[in-house]
Amino acid sequence: MIAVERLTGDALSTALPDVARLRIEVFRAFPYLYDGDLAYEERYLQVYRDSDDAILVGAYDGDRLIGAATGTPMEDHADDFGAAFAGTGLALEQIFYCAESVLLPEYRGRGIGHRFFDAREAHARALGRTHCAFCGVLRPADHPLRPEGHRTLDAFWRKRGYAPVEGAVAQFRWKDVDREDETDHDLQFWMRSL
Repeated sequence: MIAVERLTGDALSTALPDVARLRIEVFRAFPYLYDGDLAYEERYLQVYRDSDDAILVGAYDGDRLIGAATGTPMEDHADDFGAAFAGTGLALEQIFYCAESVLLPEYRGRGIGHRFFDAREAHARALGRTHCAFCGVLRPADHPLRPEGHRTLDAFWRKRGYAPVEGAVAQFRWKDVDREDETDHDLQFWMRSL
Protein backbone atom coordinates (compact mmCIF):
# COMPACT_ATOMS: atom_id res chain seq x y z
CA MET A 1 0.00 0.00 0.00
CA ILE A 2 1.42 3.37 -1.04
CA ALA A 3 0.90 6.14 1.52
CA VAL A 4 0.40 9.65 0.14
CA GLU A 5 0.66 12.42 2.69
CA ARG A 6 1.08 16.15 2.95
CA LEU A 7 4.37 17.19 4.51
CA THR A 8 4.87 20.43 6.40
CA GLY A 9 7.40 21.95 8.79
CA ASP A 10 10.22 19.63 9.82
CA ALA A 11 8.81 16.73 7.81
CA LEU A 12 8.92 18.88 4.66
CA SER A 13 12.49 20.02 5.32
CA THR A 14 13.62 16.46 6.08
CA ALA A 15 12.11 15.16 2.81
CA LEU A 16 13.70 17.76 0.49
CA PRO A 17 17.00 15.87 -0.09
CA ASP A 18 14.95 12.84 -1.22
CA VAL A 19 12.79 15.11 -3.41
CA ALA A 20 16.01 16.45 -4.97
CA ARG A 21 17.19 12.93 -5.79
CA LEU A 22 13.79 12.02 -7.25
CA ARG A 23 13.77 15.16 -9.42
CA ILE A 24 17.22 14.34 -10.78
CA GLU A 25 16.25 10.72 -11.52
CA VAL A 26 12.77 11.27 -12.97
CA PHE A 27 13.55 14.43 -14.95
CA ARG A 28 16.59 12.78 -16.55
CA ALA A 29 14.20 10.87 -18.80
CA PHE A 30 12.49 12.32 -21.88
CA PRO A 31 11.01 14.90 -22.26
CA TYR A 32 13.01 16.87 -19.67
CA LEU A 33 16.41 15.24 -20.24
CA TYR A 34 17.62 17.14 -17.17
CA ASP A 35 21.24 16.59 -16.18
CA GLY A 36 20.77 17.79 -12.60
CA ASP A 37 22.99 18.05 -9.57
CA LEU A 38 22.27 18.17 -5.85
CA ALA A 39 23.77 21.64 -5.32
CA TYR A 40 21.34 23.18 -7.82
CA GLU A 41 18.45 21.17 -6.40
CA GLU A 42 19.15 22.42 -2.89
CA ARG A 43 18.93 26.04 -4.08
CA TYR A 44 15.85 25.39 -6.20
CA LEU A 45 13.92 23.59 -3.46
CA GLN A 46 14.61 26.30 -0.88
CA VAL A 47 11.36 28.04 -1.91
CA TYR A 48 9.39 25.22 -0.25
CA ARG A 49 11.13 25.90 3.05
CA ASP A 50 10.70 29.66 2.69
CA SER A 51 7.04 29.86 1.65
CA ASP A 52 4.48 29.51 4.42
CA ASP A 53 1.91 28.55 1.78
CA ALA A 54 3.95 25.91 -0.04
CA ILE A 55 2.86 22.30 -0.17
CA LEU A 56 4.86 19.10 -0.51
CA VAL A 57 2.98 15.86 -1.01
CA GLY A 58 5.03 12.70 -0.60
CA ALA A 59 4.26 9.18 -1.79
CA TYR A 60 5.88 6.45 0.28
CA ASP A 61 6.40 2.76 -0.20
CA GLY A 62 7.17 1.92 3.42
CA ASP A 63 9.64 4.59 4.48
CA ARG A 64 11.01 5.14 0.94
CA LEU A 65 9.92 8.32 -0.87
CA ILE A 66 8.94 7.11 -4.36
CA GLY A 67 7.12 10.22 -5.56
CA ALA A 68 6.54 13.84 -4.69
CA ALA A 69 4.48 16.80 -5.81
CA THR A 70 5.06 20.42 -4.86
CA GLY A 71 3.31 23.72 -5.20
CA THR A 72 3.42 27.35 -4.10
CA PRO A 73 1.51 30.54 -4.72
CA MET A 74 2.47 31.73 -8.21
CA GLU A 75 3.98 34.96 -6.88
CA ASP A 76 6.68 32.85 -5.18
CA HIS A 77 7.82 32.00 -8.72
CA ALA A 78 7.07 35.39 -10.27
CA ASP A 79 10.65 36.01 -11.39
CA ASP A 80 10.70 32.77 -13.35
CA PHE A 81 7.15 32.47 -14.63
CA GLY A 82 5.09 35.59 -13.92
CA ALA A 83 5.70 37.19 -17.31
CA ALA A 84 4.05 34.21 -19.05
CA PHE A 85 0.72 35.25 -17.50
CA ALA A 86 0.89 38.91 -18.54
CA GLY A 87 -1.83 38.52 -21.19
CA THR A 88 -4.21 36.24 -19.29
CA GLY A 89 -6.08 38.88 -17.31
CA LEU A 90 -5.37 37.00 -14.08
CA ALA A 91 -3.39 38.42 -11.20
CA LEU A 92 -0.61 36.15 -10.02
CA GLU A 93 -2.27 36.22 -6.57
CA GLN A 94 -5.18 34.22 -8.05
CA ILE A 95 -2.98 31.39 -9.33
CA PHE A 96 -1.51 28.48 -7.43
CA TYR A 97 1.50 26.94 -9.15
CA CYS A 98 1.59 23.14 -9.15
CA ALA A 99 5.30 22.77 -9.65
CA GLU A 100 6.79 19.31 -10.07
CA SER A 101 5.14 15.95 -9.92
CA VAL A 102 7.77 13.22 -9.92
CA LEU A 103 7.05 9.53 -9.56
CA LEU A 104 9.31 6.57 -10.16
CA PRO A 105 8.21 4.71 -13.33
CA GLU A 106 7.38 1.43 -11.59
CA TYR A 107 4.72 3.20 -9.48
CA ARG A 108 2.87 4.91 -12.33
CA GLY A 109 -0.66 3.97 -13.32
CA ARG A 110 -1.84 3.46 -9.73
CA GLY A 111 -3.70 6.75 -9.24
CA ILE A 112 -0.89 8.48 -7.35
CA GLY A 113 -0.72 11.32 -9.88
CA HIS A 114 -4.42 12.04 -9.29
CA ARG A 115 -3.83 12.07 -5.54
CA PHE A 116 -0.99 14.56 -6.04
CA PHE A 117 -3.28 16.91 -7.99
CA ASP A 118 -6.18 16.42 -5.53
CA ALA A 119 -3.99 17.48 -2.59
CA ARG A 120 -2.51 20.51 -4.35
CA GLU A 121 -5.87 21.69 -5.68
CA ALA A 122 -7.45 21.37 -2.22
CA HIS A 123 -4.55 23.34 -0.77
CA ALA A 124 -4.98 26.04 -3.43
CA ARG A 125 -8.72 26.33 -2.66
CA ALA A 126 -7.96 26.62 1.05
CA LEU A 127 -5.67 29.54 0.23
CA GLY A 128 -8.47 31.24 -1.71
CA ARG A 129 -6.87 30.72 -5.12
CA THR A 130 -9.17 30.63 -8.14
CA HIS A 131 -6.85 28.82 -10.56
CA CYS A 132 -4.16 26.15 -10.60
CA ALA A 133 -1.43 26.09 -13.23
CA PHE A 134 1.63 24.07 -14.09
CA CYS A 135 3.98 23.92 -17.05
CA GLY A 136 5.50 21.21 -19.18
CA VAL A 137 8.53 21.32 -21.44
CA LEU A 138 7.94 21.57 -25.17
CA ARG A 139 9.99 19.17 -27.30
CA PRO A 140 9.70 18.62 -31.06
CA ALA A 141 8.05 15.40 -32.21
CA ASP A 142 11.27 14.45 -34.01
CA HIS A 143 13.60 15.07 -31.06
CA PRO A 144 16.51 12.61 -31.42
CA LEU A 145 16.23 11.40 -27.81
CA ARG A 146 12.46 10.84 -27.92
CA PRO A 147 11.87 7.16 -27.07
CA GLU A 148 9.85 5.11 -29.50
CA GLY A 149 6.24 4.98 -28.37
CA HIS A 150 6.58 7.94 -25.99
CA ARG A 151 3.20 9.28 -24.87
CA THR A 152 2.73 12.76 -23.48
CA LEU A 153 0.68 13.39 -20.34
CA ASP A 154 -1.72 15.66 -22.22
CA ALA A 155 -4.68 13.24 -21.93
CA PHE A 156 -4.14 12.88 -18.17
CA TRP A 157 -3.96 16.66 -17.72
CA ARG A 158 -7.07 17.27 -19.84
CA LYS A 159 -8.96 14.65 -17.83
CA ARG A 160 -8.12 16.72 -14.73
CA GLY A 161 -9.67 19.80 -16.39
CA TYR A 162 -6.45 21.51 -17.45
CA ALA A 163 -5.87 23.09 -20.85
CA PRO A 164 -2.93 24.90 -22.41
CA VAL A 165 -2.99 28.66 -21.89
CA GLU A 166 -2.54 30.27 -25.28
CA GLY A 167 0.61 32.36 -25.35
CA ALA A 168 1.65 31.45 -21.78
CA VAL A 169 5.08 30.04 -22.44
CA ALA A 170 7.95 30.54 -20.03
CA GLN A 171 11.62 29.85 -20.47
CA PHE A 172 13.84 28.07 -18.00
CA ARG A 173 17.48 27.04 -18.26
CA TRP A 174 18.98 23.67 -17.49
CA LYS A 175 21.60 21.33 -18.87
CA ASP A 176 20.29 18.50 -21.03
CA VAL A 177 21.90 15.08 -20.76
CA ASP A 178 23.30 15.40 -24.30
CA ARG A 179 24.65 18.96 -23.96
CA GLU A 180 27.78 20.54 -22.55
CA ASP A 181 26.10 23.72 -21.26
CA GLU A 182 22.73 24.93 -20.02
CA THR A 183 20.24 26.02 -22.67
CA ASP A 184 16.85 27.73 -22.61
CA HIS A 185 13.77 25.52 -22.73
CA ASP A 186 10.22 26.55 -23.56
CA LEU A 187 7.62 25.52 -21.00
CA GLN A 188 3.92 25.60 -21.90
CA PHE A 189 1.56 26.55 -19.08
CA TRP A 190 -1.63 24.61 -18.50
CA MET A 191 -4.36 25.92 -16.20
CA ARG A 192 -7.80 25.22 -14.79
CA SER A 193 -10.22 27.15 -12.65
CA LEU A 194 -11.03 25.75 -9.22
